[in-house]
Amino acid sequence: MHKIIQSLRILPRWIILLIDLVILFFAVLFGYLLRFDFDVERLFIENFSKGALLFMGSGLLATLITKSYAGIIRFTTIQDGLRIVYMATMATMITLIINLIYLNFDVSIIPRSVIIISFFNTVIFLFSYRLIVKYVFSYFTNSIHKRINIVIFGAGQFGQITKQVVDHDTSSNSKVVAFLDDDPRKIGKVINGIKIFNPRKDLSELVLKLDIHELIIASSEMSLDRTNEIVDQCLKLDVKVRSVPQPDKWVKGELSVGQIKEVKIEDLLGRDSVELDNVHVREQLKDRRVMITGAGGSIGSEIVRQVIRHDPECIILLDQGETPLYEIEREIKEHKDRIDIFAVIGDVRNKNRMESIFDQFRPQVVYHAAAYKHVPMMENNATEAVLCNVCGTKSLADLAVKYNAEKFVMISTDKAVNPTNVMGASKRIAEIYVQSLSAFLSQESDKTTAFITTRFGNVLGSNGSVIPLFKKQLANGGPVTVTHPEMTRYFMTIPEACQLSLEAGAMGEGHEIFIIDMGKSIKIVDLARKMIQLSGKELGKDIDIVFTGLRNGEKLYEELLNNKENTIPTHHPKIMIAKVREEDYNEVKFKIDNLITVAKNGDELEMVKMMKQIVPEFISNQSKYEELDKKMMDHL
Repeated sequence: MHKIIQSLRILPRWIILLIDLVILFFAVLFGYLLRFDFDVERLFIENFSKGALLFMGSGLLATLITKSYAGIIRFTTIQDGLRIVYMATMATMITLIINLIYLNFDVSIIPRSVIIISFFNTVIFLFSYRLIVKYVFSYFTNSIHKRINIVIFGAGQFGQITKQVVDHDTSSNSKVVAFLDDDPRKIGKVINGIKIFNPRKDLSELVLKLDIHELIIASSEMSLDRTNEIVDQCLKLDVKVRSVPQPDKWVKGELSVGQIKEVKIEDLLGRDSVELDNVHVREQLKDRRVMITGAGGSIGSEIVRQVIRHDPECIILLDQGETPLYEIEREIKEHKDRIDIFAVIGDVRNKNRMESIFDQFRPQVVYHAAAYKHVPMMENNATEAVLCNVCGTKSLADLAVKYNAEKFVMISTDKAVNPTNVMGASKRIAEIYVQSLSAFLSQESDKTTAFITTRFGNVLGSNGSVIPLFKKQLANGGPVTVTHPEMTRYFMTIPEACQLSLEAGAMGEGHEIFIIDMGKSIKIVDLARKMIQLSGKELGKDIDIVFTGLRNGEKLYEELLNNKENTIPTHHPKIMIAKVREEDYNEVKFKIDNLITVAKNGDELEMVKMMKQIVPEFISNQSKYEELDKKMMDHL
């Protein structure tokens, strides 16, 4: 039987047309028999042969016009049924018209009552025959493959559409056996023969009772916390989880099986969206000249995508990487032809090059996302961290003032708080410089450039993120490497981080550090375990977790605020302003100029020592620079 099913092919259309004609014959024959109480002799009296020939000829013409024979029978849907009704109606009308013409000559080819009865017979016979073929084929196909029982979370319209899509998928042997929904008004009711259950009470029992293999999340209103609860419960029960994308992401407005994807770790780590004030952002950016540094990076490119929606006069994309710069330029040019886009290659460490760019474009708003961010890499290349993150930021900030930029938004990191590595310390020094410069301008200068800093944690999917590393390790069969069992991190999505940056630029008046409520920190080892489970592998059997020890400059947990800092609220409950210690601009400038000079000379040890003096809370961890902390302690 397995070989027979495999050998089946789609029937040629002429064979289907021939079968339809045979069914039309039986439809009109049964119409005569019903009309005349199955009196066979009346068939000859009523000229059955002429009537059948007329109805079949009309049916053939209608079939060719409507192409009702063109569908694949084993994939029959409601649309095919409607096409059959349309064809039968057309055939009936043609028959009635021809019969009326002959009636003018006192000749009736076929009784009108037979025509009407034959219409209903045609619809019933043709559609029933297609359904029988469909279900027979489905039965034998299902007998070959093991059936996959599916439960759908969400019994609303979203869930019902998902059920229809799953039911019509003949490429897999899946069957929806239950609905789950948190709405108490729906629990216990039945939709299309499928009962709705309470997920908080019935999921574990259903998995055992109905042999559930998979759960599909088809709800547009589920919170992230609730999604995580469901996924965690399914992982414990060894049930695969998939989710349906939001309707605005359906291809041509229709959902297909291929769009129902497995739940990814990014879907569980992001947070419920932060609603920001896009009206103020638009006022900030519309018809402005906007420059984004690091425009080819994960953060910079997303800022570009969001800025372009607010119709700036022009947008200047600055990056030292040729390929990523080309890619983001090409991407946004496809969507915004009326906005001038300038892709500029340059290194923020090259002040002469930066000045020529500022002189040429005179940007009014600057988003500074260019930076070296990889902690262990910068620990081993400390001078480059200072030259890029400190010297580069200082040059850009000074040029923003010189060329009268209205806003300068610096993208910072939670690693700048109580830094334990050169990268974090370099970003903190950059924060100190732009803040002190902003304060100086507001008090002692007629320049009006406002400097704003945004500080946030790890972003999902960014360059250097732990998630792409884990995915690669899983694809290679493991092991998954985690530095320490107690290491925790905050996570947020790239779009959310960039939304914050745009909002900060809009609401900031100068020298603020905006931070976002990052929610709960997540243990990296728990993240690794969940990714292993989501990949369908078993920890300890298919994949192992190996602890490798803290890397250079790493610490177990990140902070968003310095111990000496506090916050003040903004108009948004999840966005705060960090209150940090005031720094004298002239003193800061003197120290940073000396730091840059030492960095250019390549004296790493002296340079890091100076960084610790500028940022007293900078205490090295798992680093060769820990000896400097010991010496400094000895001098106290």
